[in-house]
Amino acid sequence: MPGPVRPAIADVARVAGVSRTTVSHALNEIGKVEPRERVADAAAELGHRPSLRARSRTIGLVSSMPIAVAGGPSRLGFFMEVAAAASEAALVHGYALVVVPPVAADPPLDSLDIDGAIVVEPDQDDPATRRLRARGVPVVTLGKQQSSDIPHVDLRAPLAGRLLLDHLREQGARRIALIVGGGRRNSYVDITAVYREFADRHRMEPVVVTADESGGEAAGYAACAELLNGHPDIDAICATVDAFAVGVLRALTEHGLRVPADVLVATRYDGLRARTSTPALTAVDLHLGQAAASAVELLLAGLKRETGPQVIANPDPVLVARRSTMRSPGEQQRDAGDDREQWTTAQPSSGSAARPKRTS
Repeated sequence: MPGPVRPAIADVARVAGVSRTTVSHALNEIGKVEPRERVADAAAELGHRPSLRARSRTIGLVSSMPIAVAGGPSRLGFFMEVAAAASEAALVHGYALVVVPPVAADPPLDSLDIDGAIVVEPDQDDPATRRLRARGVPVVTLGKQQSSDIPHVDLRAPLAGRLLLDHLREQGARRIALIVGGGRRNSYVDITAVYREFADRHRMEPVVVTADESGGEAAGYAACAELLNGHPDIDAICATVDAFAVGVLRALTEHGLRVPADVLVATRYDGLRARTSTPALTAVDLHLGQAAASAVELLLAGLKRETGPQVIANPDPVLVARRSTMRSPGEQQRDAGDDREQWTTAQPSSGSAARPKRTS
């Protein structure tokens, strides 16, 4: 016959009238938990003894970004790069990292028994951040959340935007368009502001198109098609999301435009998609590994009630120039068929028509 069922943290939380997170903090002596004695009494009354697993300290890594932009079909993208570095940093401090991957539906945040959470690039009214804080879970964000005072790691979005725009201009672009994701993520807001300042300074017409994050590459493709229809003279596109940039490459190809000879393309995140696209995309090294480690340090300092800075500035981002923006002298007049073939005959995606070549 099965033995008696051991009381769980949820049982202690019910008797003590507190959350499971509060019980976990009280029993593991994390932070200053006011009802610690009440929790201890409830645990003693029920005969609850924390298991070895229950004594483990755990932090969560959460993102409200849809998988289409956070990871893509391979699920190896911005979010997973952060996860790899954060898990290593957490382990050094004796914490385990629970990864809540981007999913189509709302993640099951209410069932997580975690000591604190890192939310990756939250939107202004981010539901994940709101739900975690409502439960009393300490939160740190990777990238600032608009209109909030949550401790965060500054990813230096304005500087990343300036690097990309200045590089495009240095490569000869004079009619640069910007594609940003919908919503109010801090990186979108900051780079859009930098772009408008850049356009005003260089007396360039600002052209900004918003793409639906959940659409991923397809949304980038649609945004680029919209740009080409309304502004056929654009000679460069800065896409803030790497998935959008890959869609932009496909749209340009199907319109018979060569990259970089006719249109330069750059993106913000130097990830797998940027490095393996055809042509490879100019991007920015955001030092995500260091940013993730800093987020862990900031969260743990908060859990220990240590006084210190509430914002950690990441190192300056670094431009990684690749073929998508490196226009060689006289490239637009080049008439070499082999070179043109390289940029205009990529294999069509499933269900798409063959892509026409541009003729000179």
